[in-house]
Amino acid sequence: PYLRRRQGKEAVHYPSLELKKILGKTLGVPLFQEQAMKIAIVAGGFRPGEADELRRAMATFKRTGTIGNYRQRMIDGMVGNGYDKEFAERCFKQIEGFGEYGFPESHAASFALLVYASCWFKTFYPDVFCAAILNAQPMGFYQPAQLVRDARDHGVEVREVDINHSVWDCTLEATAFDPSRILERHASMRDVIETAHAVRLGFRQIKGLSEERMDILVAQRGSGYRSVRDVWLRSGLDVGEIERLAEADAFRSIGLDRRAALWEVRALDGRSAAEKLPLFDQPSLRLRELEPETKLPKMPLGEHVVHDYRSLGLSLKEHPVAFLRERLTHAGITPNAQLPSVRDGRRVSVAGLVLVRQRPGKGNAIFLTLEDEKSIANVIIWPRVFDRFRPVVMGARFIRVTGKLQHESNVIHIVADRIEDLTSWLSVLLESANRPVIESAERPVGSKADASGGLPVHQNLEALSGAAQQV
Repeated sequence: PYLRRRQGKEAVHYPSLELKKILGKTLGVPLFQEQAMKIAIVAGGFRPGEADELRRAMATFKRTGTIGNYRQRMIDGMVGNGYDKEFAERCFKQIEGFGEYGFPESHAASFALLVYASCWFKTFYPDVFCAAILNAQPMGFYQPAQLVRDARDHGVEVREVDINHSVWDCTLEATAFDPSRILERHASMRDVIETAHAVRLGFRQIKGLSEERMDILVAQRGSGYRSVRDVWLRSGLDVGEIERLAEADAFRSIGLDRRAALWEVRALDGRSAAEKLPLFDQPSLRLRELEPETKLPKMPLGEHVVHDYRSLGLSLKEHPVAFLRERLTHAGITPNAQLPSVRDGRRVSVAGLVLVRQRPGKGNAIFLTLEDEKSIANVIIWPRVFDRFRPVVMGARFIRVTGKLQHESNVIHIVADRIEDLTSWLSVLLESANRPVIESAERPVGSKADASGGLPVHQNLEALSGAAQQV
């Protein structure tokens, strides 16, 4: 009711002057616990001590369920003071609901300040907002991949983790802002956003590394590392830690892509330990100069994306769904970014990685958030449909949803009636034919060692969306 009144969709009404004094700031709708106590005293005839007991009952509703003990007392008191019984029942029902969501006004104001400040930063400085929230992870609803995507959608340049530029936290690097990078659907923000920084991802994004060890890497960096071996000799990191950096494609600044860096890490065997002794340093360097060079085949883009998700939980190179767009189009699936142009009530199919599965405590519906390469789609699944497709809803990583589009107050939902598991389609990222590659330095090749990045890639598909938040 409060939002409808705030939006002018419902008339503001006060049953009495006394209640207007209590509810004026919230347009006639009780929102805070203090208001409920005052209503109980002024309209229900409660004594202050009774009103405080009512407040305690509201605060412990989920645990004790005692607020119902005050129902008849409240309604009879309000009717006795001249209030309509229907209004009295509605008023108590709202107060009873405080056990689910109600706050004291001071708590609500504290939360509101955080929300306002967050909205302000996200609106005017999405670079600052993105870096700050990434550094506060893990913290809730959206994963780093979605935070980064939203920042890039708003024109923020996001730079990869790099041994010569990153520190533990994500940081800001001064750069000229190009409003043309803002996606068309956010075009109205081009004169609003004031960012002047790129976001540099920090080592915290790489799975399996510690802040303490990465601080040592940074402290020993000096004017910069020149090679994988240089990192190993100067930083004190063990081979496993350097391998995690290589798996995260963090050696680009020295001309090595993921595959080339992994190749050089695999060369750091036991015999190389002697290089840490000055006596053996120069001879070893001369011997390496005599080694013949051959070329490593470049790692295909799809494989890079799989490894990015495995190491970082995100990829700046491409979104997994981009590799499937042609096939999705042929299957009649609408890109999420086009949903605002779809007529309300029309039947539509969407597809994406499952980001969030949410089921409110006493709600009947299941809510999903699906992400494709450009945008997200919000899905509502009613119990009857959920029962039919439960295994897909709860277990699939990439799904297709068909249903009726609902468009209300600039919020779009798909009310699902059919759900299909498309997870197997993600295997296209690992197919060898006709895959683009990312250009980088040519490196030596010719060993029985596997430079593809640890585990067989087919075992890493689950990393693409396996971390869907379940709320």
